[in-house]
Amino acid sequence: MVVRGGNGGVPLHSLSVPLHPPAIADALGYLQHHLQELTECQNALEYIINNTLAGLTAQIQQLTQLMTGPAPAPTVAPPLITTSLPPVNPPSLVPSAPTKQWTRPKLPSPPDFSGEQTSGQAFLNSCTLYLCLAPEQFSCDEEKIFWTLAFFKDRHAARWSENLFHQEADTSIFPI
Repeated sequence: MVVRGGNGGVPLHSLSVPLHPPAIADALGYLQHHLQELTECQNALEYIINNTLAGLTAQIQQLTQLMTGPAPAPTVAPPLITTSLPPVNPPSLVPSAPTKQWTRPKLPSPPDFSGEQTSGQAFLNSCTLYLCLAPEQFSCDEEKIFWTLAFFKDRHAARWSENLFHQEADTSIFPI
């Protein structure tokens, strides 16, 4: 490739432009770090899903056994007993007490956010983890946004959140 300038063309390979300037290397490192974090989150979620699936499978098997009842009696008639024994009452058909269901550990809420850069990534990670592990608590994206804004309680973040709600009050449209 040739770069054209005032004095004609200069081959691109003769220019001393590094192929990976520090900014690109930093960005690549940043992306690799976050890819690793996402992979770890995915692995944790897969573990939770597999454990939940195993628990649900066991519960379905228990329910199926309860619904189908005891195994049918064999079709061959038992031998007649000629002695006079008192009648035996059949076992109770009342099901045993249900087993304790698995419950998810209580997830901690993210810390309050002040808007400081030093705590931004930790706050984002906490929110993301909570939203990933408890999606059933939110029926839509707006609920997720309002839930997250509830933690904007201090300094810059509180002012920013207040401005959003003032805009909504003035226009009847939430600006996000």
